[in-house]
Amino acid sequence: MSKDNKVLDHDKQVLHKLGYAQQLARRMSGFSNFAISFSIICVLAGGISSFPAAFNSAGAGGVIWIWLLGGVIAMTVAFGMGQIASSFPTAGGLYHWSSHLGNKFWGWATAWLNLVGLICVVSSVDVLLYSVFFRDIFLATALKVDVSGFGFWHQFIFLAIILTSQSLLNHYGIELTTKLTDFSGYFIFVLTTILIIVLFAFSPVALDWSRLFHFENYTGAVGGNVFPEHPSMAFAFLLGLSFACYTLTGYDASAHTSEETQDAQVNVPKGMWQAVFWSVVFGLVLEMAVVLTMPSLDEAAAAGWGAWYYMYASSTMPSWLSIVIAFGLVVSNYLCALAGLTSCSRMMFAFARDGGLPASKTLAHVSTVYRTPTYSIWVSAALALLSTVYAPYYLVLAVACAVFMYFSMTMPIAAGFFAEGTAKWPEKGPFNLGGFSKINAVVAVVGGIVLAITGFFPPNEKVFYLTVAIFILMPILWFAFVRNTFEGVPEGDRIKENQAKIAEIEAQYKD
Repeated sequence: MSKDNKVLDHDKQVLHKLGYAQQLARRMSGFSNFAISFSIICVLAGGISSFPAAFNSAGAGGVIWIWLLGGVIAMTVAFGMGQIASSFPTAGGLYHWSSHLGNKFWGWATAWLNLVGLICVVSSVDVLLYSVFFRDIFLATALKVDVSGFGFWHQFIFLAIILTSQSLLNHYGIELTTKLTDFSGYFIFVLTTILIIVLFAFSPVALDWSRLFHFENYTGAVGGNVFPEHPSMAFAFLLGLSFACYTLTGYDASAHTSEETQDAQVNVPKGMWQAVFWSVVFGLVLEMAVVLTMPSLDEAAAAGWGAWYYMYASSTMPSWLSIVIAFGLVVSNYLCALAGLTSCSRMMFAFARDGGLPASKTLAHVSTVYRTPTYSIWVSAALALLSTVYAPYYLVLAVACAVFMYFSMTMPIAAGFFAEGTAKWPEKGPFNLGGFSKINAVVAVVGGIVLAITGFFPPNEKVFYLTVAIFILMPILWFAFVRNTFEGVPEGDRIKENQAKIAEIEAQYKD
């Protein structure tokens, strides 16, 4: 047996021990697993669109230090999830971990928060693709097209076409999607580097490095009313953390594609933390380039949500280069949402596989030809499109995505803190934090919650009310309808029962 076959056989045996058959195709390498998370984080997406959340709250210095603090928190969350993924490498990882390490309700609640967050990832990035990168940067800023007449139906039709294409690419196999996300991983590295060099090379002003340490309270009218005015710089800094919260998220995609990743116990945790690390590094240099090349910080702040466009339009780069970079930003954001749809559909499939969703049998279906969860893909896309009808503006979807994602990512880490060393988690996988594990869990959970609550303040009150409503509704639904019917992840005798059916299930699928 070749080395590759031994790895695949080991992956399958680990999955069998957890009570699941190998239905999805293992076509993802270690780099592919990294690339899908790196593509969803995409510093060329949130790092640009949500830039004003930091700059128009705490100024140029706020952008840099908010990014660094958010990066440290995201790394601890990635380490915490990675250690658990190394022991339990399953699709829909967060849900499975919370269920096994905590209890059925904790897992069920994690699943719903994560699923809502992932749907908002897809919809917010696609809205961002249309409104920020295609319409405002590519058409209006680079090509000088008048977009003042564009309205809701332009956006809706654009999103319907884009989501259909992303669904088709996901439908026809992980191998096809993987090639595109692999390309996306390289493309983000290259385009970010080019953008950084171009911004410095064609800067309209001499570089003032003191800007990196210059904090300015731009809440209120001086900051284009991105945030309501508040006299406290500390509070302004807290508001700005929503920048890191939205941008540095989605790396749970590495876990959701565990059952499609070769040598998952090693490559999944590596994919997560390396995606965060390189995003923080490249994002830091990019944000430094942005704040250093603005002709005027005050004028940029006064532009409100247009602060990044002000900087880009002020660059002395040739028009052809501006058009090329703008088109590259459109491509990178399309691929970002494509990877998000992959992650969302795997989470939906995994939750449905254990009976956690309406029409679970249908949503858990995996094509015997393409080895993809076809119905979950199309339902995920449909829900993403519907969410843009309720919240057509990028900001609402982006904040909701960030809040629900960080709550759901910290929940299994919290459960793992108490389960570590017990019968639920007696032995760790190859990625082991050792004595650092407990400390990391505390920092990850506290930091993750802090990042999440930054999305509750004005002008994002709707997200706060939605979160409160969900947190009240979930226990009611659980005790009234779910707890006596939902079996949850396989445990004990159910694992043995499932194992007896595995050979029959796997016989349906072609390698």
